[in-house]
Amino acid sequence: MSEPGRDGVREGDGTRTSDAQDDERKGGFWHGVREVFFIAVTALVISFIIKTFIAQAFWIPSGSMEDTLVYGDRVMVSKIQAGPMAVERGDIVVFEDPGGWLPPHVPKDRGPVLNAVFSGLQFVGVAPVAEGNHLIKRVIGEGGDHVVCCDDDGRITVNGHPLDETYLYPGDEPSTMPFDITVPEDHIWVLGDHRSNSRDSRAHDDGTGATGSIPRDNVVGQAFVLLFPLNHATWFQTPDTYEAIPEPAAP
Repeated sequence: MSEPGRDGVREGDGTRTSDAQDDERKGGFWHGVREVFFIAVTALVISFIIKTFIAQAFWIPSGSMEDTLVYGDRVMVSKIQAGPMAVERGDIVVFEDPGGWLPPHVPKDRGPVLNAVFSGLQFVGVAPVAEGNHLIKRVIGEGGDHVVCCDDDGRITVNGHPLDETYLYPGDEPSTMPFDITVPEDHIWVLGDHRSNSRDSRAHDDGTGATGSIPRDNVVGQAFVLLFPLNHATWFQTPDTYEAIPEPAAP
């Protein structure tokens, strides 16, 4: 008959020894670590794919879209809208600076460690893009549209249709800067909702629409939802006034 081992478990009776149990516990721990690592990597890959091809979060860096969007808001931008489902009049869009719209970018210095962390999180799409060469405005006209400011009632017209811009910042006029332009093909004409605090297509145009319009290739996507702060979360919809705009006259 076998004598009891030091751990109180008889040898040879089918019961695993404490050494075997220790090995099993260690194996279980490292198996758990591998599972967590795999899940984290998978989540980052999925996030990167979504950010690259489907949607991406952006942080609002200015007051040019007040009160629709205010400084610090986070929005989700659909990148599908920049491709086969092209952005339309009335949409809020994020686009890359076509050149000269923004001052030289000076990245915020958080220290070497946090800089690397934030850059990595933005790269995979976990953290919203807050800096760089992106702007956010509302599409007023598309390629071929005749956009004029203003009619006898002080309203902007698109192809002769006056816009009822209920989203404008309280007290703002549609524009204090007159213009009469035709949007080039494959371009968009954009304005901020806070017209008195927005350097948009008006400020960068030469009077023809050629220099103030944004190439569609610069469009990142359409902002479709306000994510944060949660008490202001909402879906963006195209204002009704844009539905009645006629197609532009043939050149």
